[in-house]
Amino acid sequence: MSAARRFSSKTFAALSVRNFRLFFVGQLISVSGTWMQSVAQGWLILQLTGSSVDLGFAVALQYVPILLFGTYGGLVADRHEKRRILYCTQTAAGLLALTLGLLMTTHHVTVDTVFVLAGLLGFVNLFDVPARQAFVQEMVGRDLIANAVSLNSVLMNSGRVIGPSVAAGLIALVGTAACFYTNAASYLAVILALALMRGGELLPMQIVQRLPGQLRLGLKYVFETPQLRNIIIAVSVVGTFAFNFTVTLPLLAHVTFHQKSAAQYGILMGCMGVGAVIGGLSVAHRSRPTPKLLALLAVAFGFFMTLVAFAPTILLAELALIPTGACSIAFASSANSTLQLNSGQQMRGRVMSLYSIAFLGTTPIGAPLVGILIAETNPRIGIFLGAFLTLLTGLWLVLVLRQTNRSEFALQAA
Repeated sequence: MSAARRFSSKTFAALSVRNFRLFFVGQLISVSGTWMQSVAQGWLILQLTGSSVDLGFAVALQYVPILLFGTYGGLVADRHEKRRILYCTQTAAGLLALTLGLLMTTHHVTVDTVFVLAGLLGFVNLFDVPARQAFVQEMVGRDLIANAVSLNSVLMNSGRVIGPSVAAGLIALVGTAACFYTNAASYLAVILALALMRGGELLPMQIVQRLPGQLRLGLKYVFETPQLRNIIIAVSVVGTFAFNFTVTLPLLAHVTFHQKSAAQYGILMGCMGVGAVIGGLSVAHRSRPTPKLLALLAVAFGFFMTLVAFAPTILLAELALIPTGACSIAFASSANSTLQLNSGQQMRGRVMSLYSIAFLGTTPIGAPLVGILIAETNPRIGIFLGAFLTLLTGLWLVLVLRQTNRSEFALQAA
């Protein structure tokens, strides 16, 4: 077998599973639509108000329900069939996108209606995210979970490449509403993929029976397990301050580099997406993530974000976004895989809901803070804040890892 074939078979191993292959294709179409809506919504708010605070608030509203009720969403995933939950959430998200498109077409859209629909989408994501993440193992099994999670990250960021590029073209040629209609239609691909899956080939996890204290038990389980706890803390910091690109990048294009069309913003997002695909494939090729890799990825992510923050031209910012995207998604997918591999089956939905709170649910805190900071200073400072705190988080993980290794060595010596 040639080296290229060996690389391909190892990197794309999870795609040999028919159900996951269907899921992958359906999600690729849907995620491209989601990124189209993200670009269109950010640009729409800047057109309606021109306010970085409003932009940050709209992004934040999509994640407030996860921040407030995220563990409940994970408990629902533990208690019910994941595929059934996904049928409901994907249908609801499609209807919300359709509503926003109709409001634009009929000239009834206001910044308040965008806020309301963003908040409703947040409630959909409250149940969708933990169910979708836990469903991956049901499709591929434990041996392929790390590979499948990494390929899922590649999928998400392939959409980041495709979606913004298509969105920029549609906004220029047809109008912003077309992005919302396209996103609404894209959810049909996921629903069709779920319908075509072979139920007998799924590996369903044990359903948790309804008992008092289950939310508290999930929190206790994570915070009494050092490896899980440290990852959740690290992802919380990075998620709050670094993963605000839907706020920082349109402002970087619009304010710092004086771009008046959505096209250049789409290119910025596309460059980050290209890097994210590269990072996801690199992690997918590894059989298992390690704590050392996670720490080094956080350091590298912070370093390249710093280059983006202080890039003197938009071309250099675009180039710096490629390794930034690679490190960001490699970090997120490595954290995700490690949590799934090291959590008990009956706790997985709740563990992944805490990951969702750390990664997505912190956005209602970070996005408005970054929006306010940018309003008082400039987009470069907003990006650099995330870069600096991500660097510190990576260094903290390195110190924790060294301390753990010393403790293990002392125990072996004794």
